[in-house]
Amino acid sequence: MYAIAYPMLAAINILDALLLIYMCIIIAVAIFNWVNPDPLNPLVRILRNITEPVLEKLRPYVPLVGGLDLTPVVLIVAIVFIRNGILRALAHFAASLIQ
Repeated sequence: MYAIAYPMLAAINILDALLLIYMCIIIAVAIFNWVNPDPLNPLVRILRNITEPVLEKLRPYVPLVGGLDLTPVVLIVAIVFIRNGILRALAHFAASLIQ
């Protein structure tokens, strides 16, 4: 079972790290929306290009609340659920295969 468990744990750790980085990028983009930086700035364009495809797919399902776009909050909650719920359960399963 080692041949399954260790690659599975490695994949879970990589996915967890990528989701954490993506969550930080979402927070940065949300702060950029409040500050309203130069849209031609390369950093702003890269971060928005990374997050906008996912946010645009969620926007029809998340209503505006008082004129605020809560789509980044919903996406962060979904990422936290995936990281703390699904990935931890998979990591526990993979760890049980080792023992």
